[in-house]
Amino acid sequence: MVNYKLLTPGPLTTTDTVKREMLTDHCTWDEDYKQITRKIRRELLDLAHVSREAYTAVLMQGSGTFGVESVITSVVGEKEKLLIAANGSYGERMADIAEHAGIAYVLYREPYDRIPSAERIGAMLKADPAITHVSMVHSETTSGILNDIASVAKTVKAAGRTMIVDAMSSFAGVDIPVGELGIDFLISSANKCIQGVPGFSFIICNRQKLLESRGKARSLSLDLYDQWETMERDGKWRFTSPTHTVLAFARALEELKEEGGIPARSRRYYQNNRLLIRKMKEMGIRTYISEEHQGPIITTFLYPENSSFSFEEMYAFIKERGYAIYPGKVTDADTFRIGNIGEIYEEDIRKLCGIFEEFFARMEQRKAG
Repeated sequence: MVNYKLLTPGPLTTTDTVKREMLTDHCTWDEDYKQITRKIRRELLDLAHVSREAYTAVLMQGSGTFGVESVITSVVGEKEKLLIAANGSYGERMADIAEHAGIAYVLYREPYDRIPSAERIGAMLKADPAITHVSMVHSETTSGILNDIASVAKTVKAAGRTMIVDAMSSFAGVDIPVGELGIDFLISSANKCIQGVPGFSFIICNRQKLLESRGKARSLSLDLYDQWETMERDGKWRFTSPTHTVLAFARALEELKEEGGIPARSRRYYQNNRLLIRKMKEMGIRTYISEEHQGPIITTFLYPENSSFSFEEMYAFIKERGYAIYPGKVTDADTFRIGNIGEIYEEDIRKLCGIFEEFFARMEQRKAG
């Protein structure tokens, strides 16, 4: 058995009870399995604070990127245009998706440590009436920044455009009132803050906007409307579903409720994150993002000044002692990343920081010797 915990933005450390659900095999045609799918879809809407009359939930096989690609290639038509606001790799991946699918788009970039500006987006929408859709990432795990989707969505809706949000690493870890904000399509994944395992993504959809997307899809298997239509009819997935992942996810939803719902889980994540930042700061390790925009999911840290060790060396040292961290992904600085979602608690953060303290002390001794 693996004996270390994952300090990543997903896949993440899950409970034994979630993992145990995957010991059962299920037939996709069985009514009891369809009932599980229906229940998941209903509960996702509850987590998004939306009504079943105005919104619906669609489950899509594959990782979070599959879900993002499903939405972009299904709802942006041939005569429509997408504005992508990006301040990290996952926003830029949306542009890659649009490029591959031949979708008309414009890319608005910000540096990785700055949030996209609602005012700038508003000006771009005013200057280009051809733009029909706007997309952005909420929790950009490239840096750990939490973008201001509320301000951007307000601007987008005031301009009469469709709003798409990649909330992959934030949904259920940060409370998002989807309908109140005016988000038309929100995408997340089974193996993030709901603390399931990889295998499918899900999309919270404005029903009217989803109906308007009929016939626009550029992919057979990622056709969002057709997937929804089949699920809506009898609860069945169009093609083979990841049954074991679905069962694990259903259990993870129950455990989210048992913890106290999104407020309790969000509080735990924020407390983990703030404790981590404080303890690392005591060791002289600074964050890449300012406190104002630092999200609770994952934190990017700058290497100590004049450091002489490699990430691989640090990773191996920490993994041997029970935890796996992430390499940096920003390009303008030497960084490493630490996630604190999943089955991670205060005791883990304190233990991890003790391991870092030991590692840095050894590196100083090596440098001195």
